[in-house]
Amino acid sequence: MKKELKSLKNNLDGSLHTDNLMRKIYATDASVYKMLPVAVALPKSHKDLRELIAFANSNNTSLIPRTAGTSLAGQCVGDGIVVDVSKYFNKIISVNKSAKTVTLQPGVVRDELNNYLKPFGLFFGPNTSTSNRCMIGGMVGNNSSGTTSIQYGVTRDKVISLKTILSDGSEIEFKSISKKEFENKRKQSNLEGKIYSTIYQELHSETIKNQINKNFPKPEIHRRNTGYAIDEIIKNNVFSDNYSEDFNMCRLLAGSEGTLAFTTEITLQLDDLPPSKNVMVALHFASIEKCMFSVKGLMQHNLHTCEMMDDTILNLTKHNKTQQENRKFIEGEPVAILMCELKAETDDDLENLIAQFLNTVKTQNLSYAQPILKGEDITKAMELRKAGLGLLGNMIGDKKAVACIEDTAVALDDLSPFISEFTALMKTYNQNAVYYAHAGAGEIHLRPILNLKDKEDVKLFRKITTDVAHLVKKYKGSMSGEHGDGIVRAEFIPLMIGEENYQILKRIKSAFDPNNIFNPGKIVDALPMDKNLRYEVGREEPKIETILDFSESLGILREAEKCNGSGDCRKLPEFGGTMCPSYRATRNEKDTTRARANALREFLTTSKKENRFNHQELKDVFDLCLSCKACKTECPSSVDVSSLKAEFQYQYQKANGVSFKEKFFANASKYNKIGAKFPKLNNALFQNKILGSLIKNSLGIHPKRSLPRFTKAYKNEDGSNISNPIKTVYLFVDEFINYLESDIAKDVEILLKRLNYKLIYINHFESGRAQISKGILDKAKSLANKNITIFKNLIDENSPLIGIEPSAILTFRDEYIKLADDKDAAKSIAKHTFLIEEFIQKEIELGNITSEQFTKEFRTIKFHGHCYQKALANQKSSFDVLNLPHNYKVTIIPSGCCGMAGSFGYEKDKFNVSMQIGEQTLFPAVRKASKDIIIAANGTSCRHQIKDGTDVIAKHPVTILRQALL
Repeated sequence: MKKELKSLKNNLDGSLHTDNLMRKIYATDASVYKMLPVAVALPKSHKDLRELIAFANSNNTSLIPRTAGTSLAGQCVGDGIVVDVSKYFNKIISVNKSAKTVTLQPGVVRDELNNYLKPFGLFFGPNTSTSNRCMIGGMVGNNSSGTTSIQYGVTRDKVISLKTILSDGSEIEFKSISKKEFENKRKQSNLEGKIYSTIYQELHSETIKNQINKNFPKPEIHRRNTGYAIDEIIKNNVFSDNYSEDFNMCRLLAGSEGTLAFTTEITLQLDDLPPSKNVMVALHFASIEKCMFSVKGLMQHNLHTCEMMDDTILNLTKHNKTQQENRKFIEGEPVAILMCELKAETDDDLENLIAQFLNTVKTQNLSYAQPILKGEDITKAMELRKAGLGLLGNMIGDKKAVACIEDTAVALDDLSPFISEFTALMKTYNQNAVYYAHAGAGEIHLRPILNLKDKEDVKLFRKITTDVAHLVKKYKGSMSGEHGDGIVRAEFIPLMIGEENYQILKRIKSAFDPNNIFNPGKIVDALPMDKNLRYEVGREEPKIETILDFSESLGILREAEKCNGSGDCRKLPEFGGTMCPSYRATRNEKDTTRARANALREFLTTSKKENRFNHQELKDVFDLCLSCKACKTECPSSVDVSSLKAEFQYQYQKANGVSFKEKFFANASKYNKIGAKFPKLNNALFQNKILGSLIKNSLGIHPKRSLPRFTKAYKNEDGSNISNPIKTVYLFVDEFINYLESDIAKDVEILLKRLNYKLIYINHFESGRAQISKGILDKAKSLANKNITIFKNLIDENSPLIGIEPSAILTFRDEYIKLADDKDAAKSIAKHTFLIEEFIQKEIELGNITSEQFTKEFRTIKFHGHCYQKALANQKSSFDVLNLPHNYKVTIIPSGCCGMAGSFGYEKDKFNVSMQIGEQTLFPAVRKASKDIIIAANGTSCRHQIKDGTDVIAKHPVTILRQALL
């Protein structure tokens, strides 16, 4: 098919990829499945989609539609052509405020849509845990619902019309039509006519309708995605005089998982923004049973959300830096927490709702604590819950919480007995299942803990799923509440709805898609649920030696395998955080944290080379990684791609050598040291237009990037004249500060001495940051060992090590522990190593430093934090330090990564991406600031990037504080 694919590629306005890397990246979604596609298409136009459909029809292949690729059931994997519409089909077309509708393309992100709609006083109600990256097309295909469905319904309820391309290439709009219009459609002698005719023939008889109602899930379960929604599509005036509602095929297409038609445009019904006043009551329970038993009574209070987490997830949040802040409302050690949100238009109405709700809680006498959350604390609690899926990937080792029975939904009356039976069933398998629930909707995300590399656990995977399917059927529930059937549950559709109804689904699929080109193996003619798994069953684990210590994750492979595909790395800048800067710039899946982890996992397990890292594809996928470390904390699974990249580079370079450019940047401090000996002369030479251009050309630096300026290396004055110092501190003057901005080190010295601290500076080696960033880990290891030898008998609780540049000093807290031979010494030093702002913050808390020691003048400051500080420390330390003077007003710019990332922003082929990242939030915020506002940034690279991007000189927080001394 190579020749045919090449021809197809030439006919597309967008792109077609048949290379190994792209195919491997798109072989998985957020499920346990993996299927290598024949190609990946990024279509730009309707013409492209018609070309792809024609190609699939004539070449016996298929199309797998995909947006964010966060499907849990395997909807987005297949061996045909994966068609990713997220790159180009992402426009909001129009909003009709009076009709409360919006028309958009399938690649629009759900939260992005709601940010756009907010000024209109409208929003799209269904709200999944992946709402900051999942896309409307995927939500329609999956009939998504999420936390708000108890108030606003599911996606199917909101779809007004869909513009689609059918399997014969015809473009058809499906929308609400009258009985007469339906009859006229049936008479058409084209594919659209055949579809309408088939729908009528299959569903019009009373016998069939009774058969559907008897076998489908109970109608009061509003989350039900089992098969095609033929139980919904018969509720209109075409099929019954009992309904006044017109027929709309969209009710069938929603939840059809891209198996019937290819959607290009969606019109949605919107709701008014919810009431502005809200609280969340976080009910704490000592058992799952008590929690489940309470739900029905609590749902009488018109809750806006009713969400449950169990202690498995709660315990995982203890070890995730981002979530530690979000879990502060938790009291004691609850087995389950039920998060119940109440909303009202006025404070008085809200207080009445709270009182009534708490009265029911008191009467039930089932929960042991009921903290009431308001404002930002509600957001934090919901973020904690949203992170639950990804946090499950934090389980160390091969046993994971597996998505297979995680989507069961039953009627609220059945919830408590169902859970009791489920728990008893799990005990027969020695399973402590994870309970993670949209409890108010009767949907419980139940996950067994299994090792799908193990043959016996794979058997258990099928057996548990089968047994639970029978249990759900007993309660006339839905096996697929909101996550869809995909591969994992499609096999069980005949059991869930009856064989006769299943045959109807098959005939409907055949009418829409006679050649089975749209996402085959999903819903009908299902792929086996225990085949095509992400991991090879019974494989012999490859032995992979690394220079970095990945033992915490049981090796580098399992570090990569922590990525479960939840796609948090695809969130856009407007949703905060830093991850993943390169994806935010390019919007290419290749540039996500997920793609890097998946690609590394694939090559480490399938490579036949002696050096499994020796693949150009891996070099390509890591190329735009800025090593910002955001994934280490923002990724719920804490996949440390920065370390994966460094190790890859080291291993790859063992086989391919180190380029001149990489060597230069890795050893830049050696050249900076020379430049710093005669800074005025060398700065004049470097800033000379002709010589500067020659230097840039020879080193592959972009012509628009400014070269650094040298300063005389830092020299410490004797600190012994400090009488009765509060503390003694050791100052680590890193290679960036020392030769390029030594005046900041002098500011640290002046500040601490004036505040009565004894500062000691001893000769030490450079941090090794530049070597780590270029994968020269043997040199970095040597530097780590040397610095640890120097400091190990000096640094303790009473004499900490403090540093100025985050990327350098925080190396002691991160990579040194993975590199050092003396692990105990490295860990001990790490405990007592701080950013200068962290140290000052602690001294402020102890009362050793006070506002009275600083100016009373008024200043306004905007602070941009370094990526490493955000990931490995805390921006609040800088915020607190800058706020120390009485009349200093400080705000943190929600800027993510600046885009410079050391040498990354210098390099000619990275410059544009670097500046794109800066333009997302940081540069506009700096430009918007008036000239009297001080811009603060504690990263050397960040200050350089701000200067190049905005022509504003940013100051280090220490410099600002030193200037504020009385």
